[in-house]
Amino acid sequence: MPLKQRKIAIMGYRSVGKSSLSIQFVEGQFVDSYDPTIENTFVKTTKVNNQEYELKLVDTAGQDEYSILPTQYSMDIHGYVLVYSITSPKSFEIIQIIYDKLLDMTGKVHVPIVLVGNKKDLHMNRVITQEEGHRLAETWKAVFLEASAKQNEVNSKKCVSDIFHTMLMEIEKENGNVTQKKPSCSIS
Repeated sequence: MPLKQRKIAIMGYRSVGKSSLSIQFVEGQFVDSYDPTIENTFVKTTKVNNQEYELKLVDTAGQDEYSILPTQYSMDIHGYVLVYSITSPKSFEIIQIIYDKLLDMTGKVHVPIVLVGNKKDLHMNRVITQEEGHRLAETWKAVFLEASAKQNEVNSKKCVSDIFHTMLMEIEKENGNVTQKKPSCSIS
């Protein structure tokens, strides 16, 4: 099968771990501190259900309620990973604003989205419950996952790559190429 190219934007409030999730997926490591992201693009080839993908991850600068989303975030983007921190009510509020702006900008009723509650390793400081994340994702008809970029963990057993593999499956579903296999945690 020929290599499919997919572009995914990772969006959310500042300091929720967008870059940490991207770097964990692409390089297999957790970077503890770095300068705030302006915008980075990471490229990784990965395989889901025997299909190889060249995945371009657009790691966006942190957004807030006043951010104007650049139009390039609606062009050539196949899906969106929207990230909030389970320790930040502000980031949960902002992710809902970003979602509304995305729908306005794309002019679509539905876009492939994976909602990620990050920083689950900081469970002692949790303020957003798993149920709240689930409910929000359900209203969007999106997939919901909780993750720890630091521990390379998603929903207690999987790894960060599953966020992006799940996103690819959502994109394929949207394109009418439905596949039922679940992603497995492998660094490829």
